[in-house]
Amino acid sequence: MATAADRIVEFLAAQGIDRAFCVPGESYIALLDALHGSAIDLVTCRSEGGAGFMAVADAKLTGRPGVVLVSRGPGACNAAIAVHTAEQDAVPLILLIGQVERRDLRRNAFQEIDYANMFRGVAKWVGEATDAEQVPELIARAHAMAMGGVPGPVVLALPEDLLATDCAAPAPLATLPGAVAPSPADAARLAALLRGAERPILLAGHGFEAEGGREALLAFAEAWQLPVAVSFRRQDLFPNRHPLYAGDLGLRNPDAQRAAFAEADLVLALGTRLTDITTQGWSWPAPGQRLAHVCADPRFLGWLFPAEMAIAADARATVAALAAEAPGASAGREAWAARLHDLHLSDCQVAPRAWPDGVAFAEVAKLIERVAPADAIVALDAGTFGAPFYRKAGWTPPQRLLVPVSGAMGFGVPAAVAAALRHPERRVIGLVGDGGALMTGGEFAVAVARGAPMTLILSDNGSYASIRIHQERAHPGRVSGTSLVNPDFAAWCAAFRVPVTVVESQADLPALEAALRAPGPSAVMVRTSLEAVLPRQ
Repeated sequence: MATAADRIVEFLAAQGIDRAFCVPGESYIALLDALHGSAIDLVTCRSEGGAGFMAVADAKLTGRPGVVLVSRGPGACNAAIAVHTAEQDAVPLILLIGQVERRDLRRNAFQEIDYANMFRGVAKWVGEATDAEQVPELIARAHAMAMGGVPGPVVLALPEDLLATDCAAPAPLATLPGAVAPSPADAARLAALLRGAERPILLAGHGFEAEGGREALLAFAEAWQLPVAVSFRRQDLFPNRHPLYAGDLGLRNPDAQRAAFAEADLVLALGTRLTDITTQGWSWPAPGQRLAHVCADPRFLGWLFPAEMAIAADARATVAALAAEAPGASAGREAWAARLHDLHLSDCQVAPRAWPDGVAFAEVAKLIERVAPADAIVALDAGTFGAPFYRKAGWTPPQRLLVPVSGAMGFGVPAAVAAALRHPERRVIGLVGDGGALMTGGEFAVAVARGAPMTLILSDNGSYASIRIHQERAHPGRVSGTSLVNPDFAAWCAAFRVPVTVVESQADLPALEAALRAPGPSAVMVRTSLEAVLPRQ
C-alpha cells in the first residue's frame, strides 16, 4: 500500500508540479524516499532560506505553487523568510515541514515548534496531520489555499512517523474555482466611469502575474487608452517603452510624478492590495480622487481607501468582462498619457561619470537593458545596487524581472538559480550585493553543479548601502553598523570553478558586455561606487 508520503508526491505530480526544493532532514526521510524515481525533480540546496527563495521564484515563473521541503525546528525557522516573501509578493508557496513524531507533539520535544502559532499572520493557512488518512485531504487543501483568491503561502507539518505510515485514502482530484468576474451591472458601471474620466490611471498589480495576464493588460490599456502605472516592483507587467506606460509606484517617486498622479480624476486599481509603498505611504489615491478597486480577495477592499466601486473579482476576468463594453476616451486622454510617460522618461536618464571608488551601478543597469535579449530573466537581490533596475532600465514582456516585493536580502542568487533551471534556453542574469552574497550566495553552487546557464553579477561597495544612505540623512558622518569588510569576491567567485570577469572602472564595462553575451554559468565582480549613491552634504 502507498504511504502518506507517496500520496503527497502523487497529488503534487498530478497538479503539474515537476520540481521541489529542499535541504534534507531526517524528520521527512520517508518523503525524500517517495520522491526517489518520481516525476518531480528534487533540487538540493545549501540553506532552507535559499531553497524557499528558489521555490518562490519558480512559482513566479510557472504560476504553480512553489514547493519547499525542510526539517523541523531550525529548518522551518530558516525557511520562514520565504513564507514572508511569498505573502508580501502574492506568490503561491507550499512549505512542507517534517515534524516530530506524533507521540512527542506538544511536549517540547527536540526541535519541536507549534507551527500554527509560529506562522499565524503570515501564512494563508497552516495544517498539521495527525493521522495518515488525513494527508491526501490536507495536501489538497494546502494547494487550494495557496492558489485561491490572492495567492500566498501555506504550511503543512507532517510528523516523521506518519509519513512512513500506510495510507488507503487516494489522492483527491484538485478542483480550483474559476476566476470570479464582476457582474454585468458592475462591468457596465465601471465602463461608464472609464468613459467619463479625463485623466484616468490604471494601477496594475499582482493580478496580472498569471499566464496571459500581461497580454490582457496591454490589450485592455490600448483599447481604452489608459495610462498604466504598475504597483511596487512589478515593472515587467507592462512594456516600459510603451507610450501608455506611466511608471511605477515605488520608493521615492519624483515629486513631479507624484504631483501628476495626484491630478488623476479616476484611479482604477486592478489586481492590487493597495499596500503602503504602492499608495506612497497611504497618501494616494488622495481624498477627492475617485477610486475603483478590484481585488480577488474582499479582505483588501474598502477598509482604508473609500472606493466608489469595490469589486471582489479577478483582474483578468474583469478585463475580459469589459471587452463587451464599448471603449471610450476623452479628447484630452492622449495628451494626459503623453505627459505621464514623459515624466517617467525624464527619470530614466543616466549621465555616465567616472567615480574614484568604482562604477556607478546605474551604468551597469543601462548596459544590461541594452544587451539583454527580448526574453531575458533578471533576478535582483534587495539593495541600493538594484534601484536603477526599477526606473533607469526599461523592461518589455516576455522579459521578466524577479525581485522580492518584501525587500528580503538573499533572494537574488537563489531566484536566478531557479530561473536558470526552469528556463535554460533563456539568458538569466542574477544580481546581488556584497551583503546578500554572503547570505545565500552559496546557492550558486547549485547552478554550477547542474550546469544552469546563469550569469552572476556581484556588486561590491563594502557597505550595507541602503541603510548607510538613511544613516547619512539622519546622522551625517556618523557611520555605525553599516560598513563591511569583504573577502576577495573575485577569488570567491572563482572558487565555484566558473569564468570570472572583474570590473573596476568604466573602462572595464566592455568586458562586462562580453561576459553577458558568453554562455554561463559565469560570474562578474563589479567594484561599485558607494560615493555615487550617498546623499550630497
